[in-house]
Amino acid sequence: MGREIERKFTVRRLPENLSDYPYRIIEQGYLNVAPAIRVRSDGLYTPGAAEGTDQHWYMTYKARNTGGSAYDAALSHEEYNLPLDEASYVHLLTKADGHILRKRRYLIPTRAPEGTDATLTIELDIFEAPHEGLQIAEVEFPDETVARAYQPEEWFGEDVTGDPAYSNARLSEQHPA
Repeated sequence: MGREIERKFTVRRLPENLSDYPYRIIEQGYLNVAPAIRVRSDGLYTPGAAEGTDQHWYMTYKARNTGGSAYDAALSHEEYNLPLDEASYVHLLTKADGHILRKRRYLIPTRAPEGTDATLTIELDIFEAPHEGLQIAEVEFPDETVARAYQPEEWFGEDVTGDPAYSNARLSEQHPA
């Protein structure tokens, strides 16, 4: 994959018609948090389609940039995905430290900043226990210019890009407040 450019937001309220959007059921565990090395199971569910289509398992390495602010380091970082088979995923998941994170990730189209032709998608994560009730929206971008120009949806809350309390790796280590 290479470079990932994303912004992360809390959620003030859920959008309307949430059940109309496809979603992914994600389960992930962290083998290491700095740098982040995780294993993930990810299956796509589309309203009206067969359950559990497009199932994937993989290991991800994420390296944060060390220069600049925490916001800049979280906004753009290196990310590499390596495919796994289901048996390898299950084996590696037993080696994960801390909590196994489980969440439903809705895929919601959003508008790109004016003057760009980017196609953007909100990834709305609704967490299960132990972080049940936590809702985080992420948007990935083709470049930093589009990321910085993006105007959040009105249902978004605070921009928490760069706030370590909202990183999945940190959430795997902590109990909710």
